Amino acid sequence: MTIEQTLIARCDSKCELCASNSALSVYEIPPVTEVTAEHCVMLCATCKTQIEGSAPNDANHWRCLNDSMWTPEPAVQVMAWRQLKQLSSAEAWAQDLLDMLYLEDDVREWAESGEAENNDEDDTPCVDSNGATLVTGDTVTLIKDLVVKGANFTAKRGTTVKNISLTSNPEHIEGRVNGTRIVLLTCFLKKAN
Repeated sequence: MTIEQTLIARCDSKCELCASNSALSVYEIPPVTEVTAEHCVMLCATCKTQIEGSAPNDANHWRCLNDSMWTPEPAVQVMAWRQLKQLSSAEAWAQDLLDMLYLEDDVREWAESGEAENNDEDDTPCVDSNGATLVTGDTVTLIKDLVVKGANFTAKRGTTVKNISLTSNPEHIEGRVNGTRIVLLTCFLKKAN
């Protein structure tokens, strides 16, 4: 069987991300080390053009990941994780799905390997007010009362924010305060020990 035939049988002739059954084609998941069915997914034209960047990213189209991220197929899990990660800085629902998505260690490593390739130009580390490097999953403490616009509350000095997420801007992180996901400036944070 060819790779395309294997994928069509695996996906029942539907896009593995959005379940569309039109204009399907094989997509090799970067970084491509070997071309096998286990390293490819079957995508519709809409998903493929948005992933490749030849069409603008439509966040509402990707709400389909709420279903497809639960597949047992590692290649589909990798693509769902990457799309949710890309959307998570702008879409709260995407970050919520990303927080729920569990990947085995080897699958997470594969998913993150593609992200590292995309972020090679981002060499500026994310640091707190004391110069300590911050990474995704760290816990930080607020060093100043911060008025949260649009949420009608003040995040008090000393508040702990667990399991932070980094953004494309090294001066910003995302985290939950009072149950609300907000963006925080790193100059008002210190890394918790």
